[in-house]
Parts: sequence; structure tokens; C-alpha cells
Amino acid sequence: MKETEILKHFAIWNEIEQPQPLRVGFINDSFVVPAKRIGETSYCLQRINHNIFKDVEGLMRNIEIVTSHIREKLLIAREENIERKVLHLIPTKEGKLFYKSPDGNYWRLYVLVEPATSQEKVTPKAAELTGEAFGRFQCQLADLPFNALCESIPNFHNMEFRLRQLDEAIAEAANRPVSDVRRKRLEESRDIVEAINSRRERMCLAEILFREGKLRKHINHCDTKVNNVLFDEKGRPICIVDLDTVMPGFVFSDFGDFMRTAANTGAEDDPNLDNIHVDLEIFEAYTRGYLKEATFLTPLEKELLPYGCRLLSYMQTVRFFTDWLNGDTYYKIAYPEHNLVRTKAQLRLVEEQEKVEEQMKSIIARL
Repeated sequence: MKETEILKHFAIWNEIEQPQPLRVGFINDSFVVPAKRIGETSYCLQRINHNIFKDVEGLMRNIEIVTSHIREKLLIAREENIERKVLHLIPTKEGKLFYKSPDGNYWRLYVLVEPATSQEKVTPKAAELTGEAFGRFQCQLADLPFNALCESIPNFHNMEFRLRQLDEAIAEAANRPVSDVRRKRLEESRDIVEAINSRRERMCLAEILFREGKLRKHINHCDTKVNNVLFDEKGRPICIVDLDTVMPGFVFSDFGDFMRTAANTGAEDDPNLDNIHVDLEIFEAYTRGYLKEATFLTPLEKELLPYGCRLLSYMQTVRFFTDWLNGDTYYKIAYPEHNLVRTKAQLRLVEEQEKVEEQMKSIIARL
């Protein structure tokens, strides 16, 4: 079904031009829908990937709850240009948050935030501003009960669940014939299994503390990349985007996920492990911005932020290795050993983060 036909189902209030493909992100298909007249509202049309987000209704309800909550906070604070500071969903003509087309696809429409730019390169300045943006985002949602939202991807950042998945993959590979490729992969990777198992208990600390009533859950973004922040014409962060993974979890998800990618001197799939170290300048810059705005944090949450860095790197190690043992069924690979290379790179990052843990603690204490 053509995008022009899809748009007829939404409550658009002005004349628009033909939608144009927007090449951002890897999950959903996006289109810019320009206004016919200069100065009027333009839109962003998206086809939701319902193979990944299976509960589209829950996903869209999450986004509506979060954006409405932030908009209310901005109104109370008498902020200006609110339409640039929080995403605005356009309902269908029937008042729904999405439209399901006859071919089974799901569509949503946002007001396009403009003028605005995004960044790809992580400099210390960009890291600090991104830290401010995500710290403010979490702070705006801190009084929203975590169970007000569903998990748009169930158990997305649940470490215990990810380890259970790994255990199942190991058991499955071990029970295959000796000549089977998955059995061989397991036998040749016993050192990785040992490295993962040696950290297993302490990496499940968040779930343990939550059950003991010592740690809270919050509403998190769960994809804290610099390109998920929009900046204004003066380079100031104005709006958080890509809200599909906004869901309940621990603050370490948002803090650690940024550090896993941005404060890594190597690539996520770097074949040269000597390239991989922790960029403490980026770490300090993001932490400075984050702590400036995340005023809701408890002393225990601040103390465990370095653990959060390791947690997300360790979790990704487990996920890549699980997919390697399962025969590369989840992540797209560029060559046969890609998931194994990714596993080793993420495990090296965990090791490097362990080496500088005391330095990270000192930085946090100083800030």
C-alpha cells in the first residue's frame, strides 16, 4: 500500500507534499512528509517493524504515555517551543495511535521536529550534551510508575534472562553430534564460556538488589546513542527521539549503553582487540552532563554506575555469543565468524572496563 494512501487515514490538518524516504535507523521504514506551504507543519511517517515489536498496541501506548507526561512537565514549567522538545503523535481519523493497513503493516505519524539536526560523531562536548539530554529525559519520567509501561521487547535488558538463553544454547549445542557445526563452535569456545560464567553472579546484581527491595526500576530509553538526540541551531539538545525501546528497567541501561558504544576506542566488532580501551574523557564528559540533570538518582544508583558500564558490555557479549552458538539466527552477519568476533570484542571491553573501575568511581565521586 502506497504511503500517500496511508497518510489519508491520519488526522493531518494542512496540505502536504509527496512523502520522501528518510534513511535513518535500521528497524523501521521512515518517510519525511513536507508541508505544501513554507512555515506549516511537516510530518514523519513510519512503518513499524512488527517482527521486532510484536505488541504494537503496547508499544504505541508507551510512547503516548511518555510524550504526554513530558509535554505536561514542559507546560507546567512554561517552556517555549514545546513542539520541538517532545515528539507529537498524530492520531488516525478514528482516534487511534497507529493505522494497520490491509497488507498487515503498522504505521504511525509524528510531527516533524524542525529545525533540528542530529550528530553521529561523539566528541567530549557532544557526549556531555547527550548526557544532559538523557539525564533530563529520565528525570522528567522519574515520577511515572515503572509499571505504567509495558516492555516493548520483553526482557530486553534482563541479564538473568539473557544468561538463561545462553544456557539453553550451550545445552542445545552440547547435545548435537560431534561433527555438527554448533557443537564445534561450543568446543572451540570453552574459554569464552568460562569468562562469562566467572562474572555471572555479579553481573546479575541489579536483579538481585531489586528483589531485595534495595534498587528501583525507572522508565528508560534503552538506546542512548548520540544520534537519538536532536539539537537546535545553536547546538543545544532539544528532543529525544526513537522511543520504541522506552520501557521499565534500571538506570544502568541508559548509562551503560552509551558507554558501551561511545566510550569504546575500538569498534563493536573490532577484530583487533588491542584497539579496545575505555575512553575516560568521553566517560567523564557524558557522566558530567548526566549527573547534572539526573537529580533523582539515589546514592546506591550513583555508586553502581560503573557496574552499569560493565553490565551492558557483558550483556552484549552474552547475546552475541548466544547467537554464535545458535547458528547466527538473530543478528545480521557480514562473514561467518562475525558473531564470534563481536563476542571477543565485547568481552575485551568488559575486561578494560574492569581495569579502570576505580578511576570511573573517582570521576563520579568528583562530579
